[in-house]
Amino acid sequence: MATPRTSDLLARRYATLGQHSPLFYREPLELVSGEGVWLTDAQGRTYLDGYNNVPHVGHANPVVADAVSRQLRTLNLHTRYLNHVVVDYAEALLGTFSDRLDRLFLVNSGSEANELALRLARQHTGSTGVLVSDFSYHGNTTSLAELTTGLTVREPLGDHVRPVRIPDATGLSDAEAQQECALALAQVDDAIASLQAAGHGVSAALFDPLFSTEGLLAPPAGYVEGLAYRVRAAGGLVIADEVQSGFGRLGDSMWGHELFDLSPELVTLGKPMGNGHPVGGVVTTAELLDEFGRHNMYFNTFAGSPVSSAAGLAVLEVMANEGLMPRAHETGAFIASRLREMAAEHRLVASVRGHGLFFGLDLVHDDGAPAADATRALTEKMREKGVLISKIGRDDNVLKMRPPMVIEQNQAEILVDRLAESLAELTTIG
Repeated sequence: MATPRTSDLLARRYATLGQHSPLFYREPLELVSGEGVWLTDAQGRTYLDGYNNVPHVGHANPVVADAVSRQLRTLNLHTRYLNHVVVDYAEALLGTFSDRLDRLFLVNSGSEANELALRLARQHTGSTGVLVSDFSYHGNTTSLAELTTGLTVREPLGDHVRPVRIPDATGLSDAEAQQECALALAQVDDAIASLQAAGHGVSAALFDPLFSTEGLLAPPAGYVEGLAYRVRAAGGLVIADEVQSGFGRLGDSMWGHELFDLSPELVTLGKPMGNGHPVGGVVTTAELLDEFGRHNMYFNTFAGSPVSSAAGLAVLEVMANEGLMPRAHETGAFIASRLREMAAEHRLVASVRGHGLFFGLDLVHDDGAPAADATRALTEKMREKGVLISKIGRDDNVLKMRPPMVIEQNQAEILVDRLAESLAELTTIG
């Protein structure tokens, strides 16, 4: 039940920010503080955060907060002056990539990162054509709105954009998966031929290696590599959008593209990079950075400031000192095991999705129809039980869970126990 305070705050928000910016839940949740994986609302109730990946190393992490505060009290300027904190961070971050990816542009958000990556690709290739998934989101600039297929935007799909359906091998036999792969790669061939026939050529393919907006798809073996091969053969570059899949969340690897036999030319970063402080980046090769730099004076006032760099360094420090990537592997394996038990017990659960600490359940009715109604009901029921999650997918029928990386096993047990309770209590609509 919304309190008078929350109702008043909602009215004030509508009167200033408008009514179109989305809010979670039937009754919006007013949060006032957080610590680790816990959030507290205006009435003093605590919630386990099973959704937010921005506080990568935990809400109000003291190491990050102290690093930002200390640097704010020392110096905060742009990158036209030398400062060791900025270079320290660049070296530390690039040290997590393959040797080929050895240069960094710092920006302020994932949108800026993807915008800059597309600009680099267009200038390098001399082409404008872009391949994207047919249900994806990569940011809110005009260029990115023109290739958005997974959210409502007024901009029409750009004439230089070709969406392709990402195949999903979940539940398929090896033979069926390879057949799906061949059909999907044939669609890629057609998309490339269409771009070339229209005079756009191919500048890049842009995708999230986890295909998370699409519903945490599991593409058949060889699909991503086949896509990359075809794009490169047509003169284009591969851009891996790691805003959601990166920074060790998958447990087995630091970056989502490492799930495949793939080294992209450009990797874009955002959300978890500064644990809530706005930081983004484009990681690329020396060749591409130097080529771009010779033809463009690129400067970004707030990107790469000492404070932003201090935040980014602190995130990497906490990850290393607390062993968060191996913990993501261990905790993710425990969660996946429990989710598989739920799938075996409940007909509503068609499959278990994801990797490490980015996971979900695909919910489907007995007639095969996506169970978006049940998915919505489960997110509300989990809130009632003090756990925050969300939903994704083309049909809004995949539960989306990606808690802060500091989640411990006993906290993961709370999440899966309450999810199991919620599934057991749910009466499927229709």
